[in-house]
Amino acid sequence: MRTVLFSHPACLGHDTGPGHPERPDRIRAVLHALEAEEFAMLLREEAPEATPELLALAHPRSYVDGILSIRPEPDERLMLDGDTLMSHGTRAAALRAAGAAVAAVDAVMEGWARNAFCAVRPPGHHAEAARPMGFCLFANAASAAHHARAKWGAQRVAVLDFDVHHGNGTQAILEDDPDFFYASSHEMPLFPGTGHPHETGVANNVLNVALAPMSGGPEFRAAWGDTIIPAVEAFRPALVILSAGFDAHRRDPLASLNVSTADFSWLSQELVALSDRACGGKLVSLLEGGYDLEGLATSAAAHVRALMRV
Repeated sequence: MRTVLFSHPACLGHDTGPGHPERPDRIRAVLHALEAEEFAMLLREEAPEATPELLALAHPRSYVDGILSIRPEPDERLMLDGDTLMSHGTRAAALRAAGAAVAAVDAVMEGWARNAFCAVRPPGHHAEAARPMGFCLFANAASAAHHARAKWGAQRVAVLDFDVHHGNGTQAILEDDPDFFYASSHEMPLFPGTGHPHETGVANNVLNVALAPMSGGPEFRAAWGDTIIPAVEAFRPALVILSAGFDAHRRDPLASLNVSTADFSWLSQELVALSDRACGGKLVSLLEGGYDLEGLATSAAAHVRALMRV
């Protein structure tokens, strides 16, 4: 079995405008990095569109229908909050991003792919059940987790988030269900202001490790190696889903951690090994943040290299 990459050209059509950090060039940079010869064995699939019914696993149907009803004109951008907007191409991009997450779950659960990486945008981990937020419209990781249970009977699903910003939306959607486990390392204080260690979910199924500004590789590796990974093993998931944000990179303009590409490579290898031990290697990874193009591209390539075990 091989690693599969899900993406779609529609993800480039989400036009956030000049100066916005969550821009189409992010996907271009990642996909360009994955064109290198070492990734020749990577399976490549177009992401399907998620259906409203699939999105309604994580969101109220009224919210799903409301977002999908917003259809800006080709030259128009509509602000949903201070930094989240919709353009003419956003609806298609958001449906493909969520659809990639669901298709990736199907690929690993069906067994024709060992694991999967979704190079998509807009990201998803800040989207709450009924509120867009932080560049995000739909909670892609939470939708994938619910789909894994609804379609595949995966009763215990772990969502692990190494984006520099806490995934408030994912946590809020999953924390009241003891069969979901959410864990995050993130800089604090930083947007969105959630993710305190005392937030532990309904059954100790939430684990937050806050990293002080200027923390680097040693602190990042300790958070995962000493705290999060042992907790995930104790949870015994049937599937691991990653919110793979690379904005903890020292080059990133939206945060102030000092994580390196080598640290992301180490963590990716550790998480692949964790999935091997816990659930037969069933792992789905979804791109979240990462706003310096060089830091994003090199880190995403290191991440996929670890998934492919090359």
